[in-house]
Amino acid sequence: MAGRLAGKVALVTGAGRNIGRAEAKLLAEQGARVVVNDLGGGPYGTEAGDASLADAVAREICDAGGEAIGQCSSVATREGAEAAVQKAIDAWGRIDILVNNAGIVRPARIDRMTDEDWQLCVDVSLTASFHTCRAAAAHMIAQRSGVIVNTGSPSGFGHWGMGNYSAAKEGVLGLTRSIARDLGEFGIRCNMIRPVSHLTGTHTPEIDETIAESARLGIPLLWNKPMAAPRMTALPEHVAALVVWLCTDAAGHISGRDFYIQGDEVALIPEPEAIRTSINPGGWTLDAFDEDANRTYLFGDIPNRFVRHG
Repeated sequence: MAGRLAGKVALVTGAGRNIGRAEAKLLAEQGARVVVNDLGGGPYGTEAGDASLADAVAREICDAGGEAIGQCSSVATREGAEAAVQKAIDAWGRIDILVNNAGIVRPARIDRMTDEDWQLCVDVSLTASFHTCRAAAAHMIAQRSGVIVNTGSPSGFGHWGMGNYSAAKEGVLGLTRSIARDLGEFGIRCNMIRPVSHLTGTHTPEIDETIAESARLGIPLLWNKPMAAPRMTALPEHVAALVVWLCTDAAGHISGRDFYIQGDEVALIPEPEAIRTSINPGGWTLDAFDEDANRTYLFGDIPNRFVRHG
């Protein structure tokens, strides 16, 4: 079913390598014209940029018979994000699809995390998505249509030594849910994915150390899924398939949702819900919380899973 996205114009940020590259290529294979955005920096956000990465992916797409152009501004800035969106408008007169894939890591335990560690990670891994979504929104509203797919992470559930990245990526989820509400009346959809791939630009030895340290401490790393696919190698192409499908008309009923994907496994993450509710007539006081019935029902069986073992 090639041509699912014929006539559409897409912008993919962080598309010079790995997941972003796979997304850009598959969008083009399905008929979209693609702006390949990548600053060409490294996983820590301080390395010198290589503008040739975006152009190289664009050439790959064109050599395969698709349409694409490279663009290398930093979407962590308002000006850079606006320039990336404007590239699509200047080239093809519209923007139908925005895939926010750019992100960096700066692992450190919270007491060792510097201001720079925090700010750089939040700027690229969260604020960049705000900048591009805002820049694209005006055009999508005028068109009365559009699709946005933002990239979160399983780290958003909590990750030892990754507080900056965890906060940024879970912030992307709040942004995604809000945009779905902001723009739904204009026919615009917004969803988030949490990908795991064994080939990503942000998988570094330092991240392996955070995983090893969690194991040493005997504390849960993230949630109820392992970080390694149990059955197969998790490839960027697997992630790209979900992202591109979410951009098609077949997913036209899906917005504001959160998906996990790793190799051959995909999961819909539930929206938050209250799992225990207790009412205290007249409002809550310290003494009310100390009452056996309330303490037992609300808090009694909650384990502290994060204490050091051994």
